[in-house]
Amino acid sequence: MSDSTPQAETGSAVPFWRSVPFIILCGCVIATISFGPRSAMGLFLAPMTEAKGWTREIFALSIAVQNLLWGIGQPIAGALADRYGTGRVLAGGGVLYALSLFAMSWAPSPLWLHLSAGVGIGIALAACSFSIVLAAFGRIVTPAQRSIAFGIGTAAGSFGQFLFAPLGQALISNYGWQQALVLLGGLMLVLPLFAMALKGKPAPHAVRPGEKDQSMVEALTEAFGYRSYLLLVAGFFVCGFHVAFITVHLPAFIVDKGLDPSWGGWAIALIGLFNIVGSLVSGALGGRLPKQLMLAAIYAARGVVIMLFVLLPVTPVTVLAFSATIGFLWLSTVPPTSGLIAVMFGPRYMATLFGFAFFSHQIGSFLGVWLGGLLYDRTGSYDVVWWLGVALAAFAAVVHLPIKDSPVARLMPAE
Repeated sequence: MSDSTPQAETGSAVPFWRSVPFIILCGCVIATISFGPRSAMGLFLAPMTEAKGWTREIFALSIAVQNLLWGIGQPIAGALADRYGTGRVLAGGGVLYALSLFAMSWAPSPLWLHLSAGVGIGIALAACSFSIVLAAFGRIVTPAQRSIAFGIGTAAGSFGQFLFAPLGQALISNYGWQQALVLLGGLMLVLPLFAMALKGKPAPHAVRPGEKDQSMVEALTEAFGYRSYLLLVAGFFVCGFHVAFITVHLPAFIVDKGLDPSWGGWAIALIGLFNIVGSLVSGALGGRLPKQLMLAAIYAARGVVIMLFVLLPVTPVTVLAFSATIGFLWLSTVPPTSGLIAVMFGPRYMATLFGFAFFSHQIGSFLGVWLGGLLYDRTGSYDVVWWLGVALAAFAAVVHLPIKDSPVARLMPAE
């Protein structure tokens, strides 16, 4: 029997440290801290490659590997959290995150950069990012509260981006990029403390009297045989392509256009700030509107915003306008995406099933980051990748339209 939810403690008052508000608060702190350094990686591209004499493709490949390993590790981390408990997985991820940032600050060769910034941080993010936190939220709140809880958790990650972008730039400016990475690594060591509040795992659940609990293999077979889930997974690929390319390459793109590097930091921060608003709005609307139509609208709007940014002159005004609008649409995809998974299959294996969707997201992230660096080195421009992002936005908008915002037959009320 699970001790992961306040509802599991019956017969006595729930201690504050096991209450829903406290668990959500600790989960939000974890999402904020873990998402911060990852979203600030683009700030290290220019100073690190210049200091080491490396090409942008080398750095981009490391971050691409990070995104790919994050995606590969996410369903594994989700399965471990579902089986052994959320707190243990989050704590282990925090420690690995810190060690990887320390190693990245020292990396004497591209291989060590790939192992630290790529493999190490990628696996750490799979274990301690907001995906695991959202799955924990999904099982401690009621179905009616899930969408807004997912929005709050996603907004917390967005706040990390808003907070760490100027913080990272300030640390680089005042202490240098190496010491900045060491300081960020030290901060990751607080994650295990907050992870203690999210201990536990989902309880077995029989849908109807007399039915046995569904196994993980059965859950995966069901999900990958369900058309709406496959379409959702395909659409989430595009989200990863957009956010990873922009996070890593936008600061350098801004500098290439003749603006001061500080505008790159403020652009990423503004994306994070408006992402908070977008995530909360998306979470609130997800409980009222069809989630698949929300996702189609979000991706279509992204395509329009990116197209306008490419066509207009790059100035401080257009950078800030682009950052604000794309930020509003940034992770606003997560609450309806995670909400659809919870609606389709319930919370029992949500961490695992969202993990596989997130794997698709991270394949898109890998390609967005890597192609950005590769095509820049070969063409001297990011134009091809920007326009590819527009085309993928149109694809995602269409893919989400046929998705059903309803449970699988197994979860339908018995007649």
